Amino acid sequence: MTNPYEGATSQGHWKIEQIEKYLPLVKRIAGRLAIALPQHVDEDDLIGYGVFGLLDALERFDLARGVKFETYANLRIRGSMIDGLRTMDWVPHSARQKVKHIQEAFAKVEATLGRPAEVDEVATYLQMDVRELEGAIQQGQMLNLTSLDELSTGDEGENLSPLSMLKDPEAQEAFQEVEIEEQHKILANAIEKLPEKEKLVVALYYQEDLTLKEIAAVMSLSESRISQLHSQAILRLRGRLSRQKKNLF
Repeated sequence: MTNPYEGATSQGHWKIEQIEKYLPLVKRIAGRLAIALPQHVDEDDLIGYGVFGLLDALERFDLARGVKFETYANLRIRGSMIDGLRTMDWVPHSARQKVKHIQEAFAKVEATLGRPAEVDEVATYLQMDVRELEGAIQQGQMLNLTSLDELSTGDEGENLSPLSMLKDPEAQEAFQEVEIEEQHKILANAIEKLPEKEKLVVALYYQEDLTLKEIAAVMSLSESRISQLHSQAILRLRGRLSRQKKNLF
């Protein structure tokens, strides 16, 4: 007689095996997200949210999409972590406007000075205490994270998500490739103008794919200092790119 629970048991064992197999991926993504989070956020909580994302990826993955499972799972895990963080609601609503104000201040001060602005120079411009400014920068870093399922609108009014853009044969048109190449050049130029320590953090994080702990070890700095440098770099880049966009249009 066939055991009606045999299939379910087998499926359960398979999921456990897959979780164990991809748990290092979950931990690595958590370690990388940590660079954008305050220290009171527990990395174990991120890992817990990530496991739910991994399970979701295992259930939804479609080989016909033409994407590697690790690529798909990375997006699902990261999106699940970010969605979990948002349920904590630890970023005040006013933070978005405040960070935008600071971002614009960095761009204006640097345009005036013709060099990267120091935090105390921006604080003086904003008539803020340096510690208050640094706290606002760190607090607002969460706003740079994008949820997997957060939709944007395409040129034709259709909804687009990071997943829908993973594999799009029509996205290989020559004009799009040129546009992307131009954007890369603009970004590379903006990164080149960053202060040396911030430039190194950006390179280690985005090019070398290191985690917060690994970058701290390489640069012999505390994790909180690395997080601060990353936050400042992102603000400078967003400010410069925003200013350049206004000049172009």
